[in-house]
Amino acid sequence: MQIRPDLLNEMITALPDPVFILSESGRYVGVAGGRDPHHYHDGSRLVGLSLYDVLPREKADWFIKQINHALSKQELCIVEYGLAALDVKQLDPATGPGGEIWFEGRIQPLRKTCDDERAVVWVARNITQRHKLEEKLRRLSEIDPLTEIANRRKFLNELNDLYAEFKRYGHPTAMLMFDIDHFKSINDSFGHLAGDQVLFRISRIAEEHLRQVDLLCRFGGEEFAVLLPHTDTAGAQMIAERLRETIAKYIFNLSKDGIKVTISTGLSQLMTSDQTASDVIQRADDALYRAKNSGRNCVVSA
Repeated sequence: MQIRPDLLNEMITALPDPVFILSESGRYVGVAGGRDPHHYHDGSRLVGLSLYDVLPREKADWFIKQINHALSKQELCIVEYGLAALDVKQLDPATGPGGEIWFEGRIQPLRKTCDDERAVVWVARNITQRHKLEEKLRRLSEIDPLTEIANRRKFLNELNDLYAEFKRYGHPTAMLMFDIDHFKSINDSFGHLAGDQVLFRISRIAEEHLRQVDLLCRFGGEEFAVLLPHTDTAGAQMIAERLRETIAKYIFNLSKDGIKVTISTGLSQLMTSDQTASDVIQRADDALYRAKNSGRNCVVSA
């Protein structure tokens, strides 16, 4: 059964998601649907323009790459990407939602050419809410809820990435492992809520004394670990000593006169002989054990 031309046009116009016909060179051949200003911007004025006319070159190159990938595979390809109205020169930001929108792009090759060029249908589905939820869940899976710093899972993932980089490029990477001296006595004397306050405050102190590229994590209990990219043993020693001294001077308001807390630290760095990323953790842990047996409140290097 053939659909009447007027109904076909009405159906295409009413499509909830914007549909683009894009040529292999990146030209907007046609645009339909997606007229809900709460979810999309009006892209009708893009017809006849090139991706390079409206997007930064890096973004346009990415879109061209996806188009040509779908054409080479001759099958549906699905991608996800973020784009804001301000990224697209010919869009009026006032015609749609503000900020960055996340899309699921469904790219299907066309059987017929458009002006002697191969082309695809690109359906852009707004998945911003889903993306925000996924980002929130990802963050929750990587953050320690008490101290609000990275957890052990996040630390191990980052360490594995740095280990691969070290094996390939030889960039030095060090790590610290420290824990709070006599932490059990704090819990026994002042209660577990007070112990939680100490853990939280030490996390803040450590963050203030670390670089933006460093990664601080709660490794477990009262034990913390720090990843120090592009840092050798000498640099790590300086950072560890500065952190130890700062914490030792800090007065924790757990009693009328306050109390002081110290930490013991072990440090190590990635070595060419390491078989896995876990080797550097083991060395730092051994060094921490020696620091504990050396009277505490000190830094021991592996």
